[in-house]
Amino acid sequence: MKTKYLVGFLIIVGAIAYLAWGGLGNSLVYYVLPSEYAENPAKYANKRIRLGGLVKEGTIQYDPKTLELKFVVTDGVVDIPVEHEGTPPELFKDNQGVVVEGRFDGDVFKGENLLIKHAETYQAPPEGGYTPEEVRKLIEEAK
Repeated sequence: MKTKYLVGFLIIVGAIAYLAWGGLGNSLVYYVLPSEYAENPAKYANKRIRLGGLVKEGTIQYDPKTLELKFVVTDGVVDIPVEHEGTPPELFKDNQGVVVEGRFDGDVFKGENLLIKHAETYQAPPEGGYTPEEVRKLIEEAK
């Protein structure tokens, strides 16, 4: 009788361990730099990764009609073109740190999520009565 319970317990523990490790392995998202990816692209094939680096100067292209954003991520060694849809380029600029989550499609990285480092300064919201142009000017001055 005790053997039956022990076998049942081991089966349950084994099933829980399999589900926990299997689910964890499928949900991991690796963070890589462009040069790390270039060393072994096959390692990251068909995997969701986070590609990090700097936005290469002069590479930001945005189409407001299709909301398609194109830019190049670099780590100073390797440059990787990125395509992302839906994020306006006003949120980041040249030589700014960026992390793009997505997958490679050939030599182009197709971004699904865009993480951007912003300044850590807080500015109080403008008082009532400002025009939209004055608000834009305040925002530009804060950058």
